[in-house]
Amino acid sequence: MTTDDIDTSVVVIGGGQAGLSVSYYLKRLGLDPGNEFVVLDRGPGTGGAWQFRWEALRIGSAHRINDLPGMEELGISFENADRQSPAKDVVADFYQRYEEHYGFQVVRPASVSSVQNVGANLRVTFNDGQGDQHVTTDIVINATGTWGSPFIPWYPGLKSFEGRHVHTTEYTRAEDFAGQKVVVVGGGTSAIGFLLELENVAESLTWVSRRPIEFLEDGELNLEARVSAVQMQDEAARAGRALPSIVSGTGVPRTRRIQAGVERGLLAARPMFSSIEPTGVRFANGSFVEADVIIWSTGFRPELRHLAPLKLREKEGGIVVANGTAWKDGRIFFAGYGPQASTIGANRAGRTIARQAVATLSRLKREARDLAEAEAAPVFVYHAPEEPAETPVSTELDYFGDGDARDSVVPAADEPTPDAPVEEPLEVTQAIVIDDDDWMRPPS
Repeated sequence: MTTDDIDTSVVVIGGGQAGLSVSYYLKRLGLDPGNEFVVLDRGPGTGGAWQFRWEALRIGSAHRINDLPGMEELGISFENADRQSPAKDVVADFYQRYEEHYGFQVVRPASVSSVQNVGANLRVTFNDGQGDQHVTTDIVINATGTWGSPFIPWYPGLKSFEGRHVHTTEYTRAEDFAGQKVVVVGGGTSAIGFLLELENVAESLTWVSRRPIEFLEDGELNLEARVSAVQMQDEAARAGRALPSIVSGTGVPRTRRIQAGVERGLLAARPMFSSIEPTGVRFANGSFVEADVIIWSTGFRPELRHLAPLKLREKEGGIVVANGTAWKDGRIFFAGYGPQASTIGANRAGRTIARQAVATLSRLKREARDLAEAEAAPVFVYHAPEEPAETPVSTELDYFGDGDARDSVVPAADEPTPDAPVEEPLEVTQAIVIDDDDWMRPPS
């Protein structure tokens, strides 16, 4: 983007699976990509978070990747994708073809730094590598995922460690750890993948996890197949709590490769260490394991820092989200958050959120139109007299017609004199009472 300020109706933040899914349905609902909705993506290329995955990761060894909606129109599918090439390359290629086919005109690199209220609109500020740019919009759909917000839990002595801390996001290839003593932290498929890759590369390997590992008999992990995980995530999102671990509800698939690692004794996790020391980790029973590197495969947190100006967070630490909509601001939608985190979840949510966003957009436009018409309408202003005349009093006590005399004072109708002209009432569109010192706008 080269202009300083661009107006649009919807801004989608994130060009990964969730953002593309929403974009597909926004277009189907009649919004023009690049004009009526704009997609901003931080990454240098297509593929969302997949473009940053490590080189050895393959489609067959990764979480199940479901096709994006409408991908069959291109004649491609992850079901028969290349399983020999790096997964990051395959996904990036498929997503690029998908974007081009549907003409989404994704703006990248576009690193969003803030979303702020500007009158009745929202102002999205992002950096395109040349400086800050701004987009003014009615609705924001946040589809940033979690890759940009890696999580490393705190343990005593964390900062005293003299070796390297490496998060999943920083892992690129096994050769970087050749001849080193490595501790791998985490109970998910990423941690297991690292252990299998490093088995004959690192000098020593130690696997630790906060909870026992549940190996599933299913040959492939499908997050949607485990209803409990989705339900836990949804309940947390609705309550505004930090989201629980997906792995704690889904387990790990017992593939042939993983089973072989179990049988070799490689995939046997120890309980979590209690503290970190300069040269290694200390366990609760007093035992010590030397380490040159600690690999933290400990997941992520939703990337929401850019939404901080909107003050959406609850005291529990999360944002209350129901059916993809922020409870505190109905103009903010979330795709890929909570139970939508899997590829199939993101696809389903894309349709729902797009429909809700378009419905909300229609409502906002209607309200803005009604307000503009109301402000342009004639306003009748009534000035109360400073010294009202004495009120005529009726002498008829049975004013209420029920035979019960009351002492109420009831205004009597004034009779117009024959010579006095009868004024026609003014047509009143809106009427307000003001005084000389307090001018008020007509109520909206």
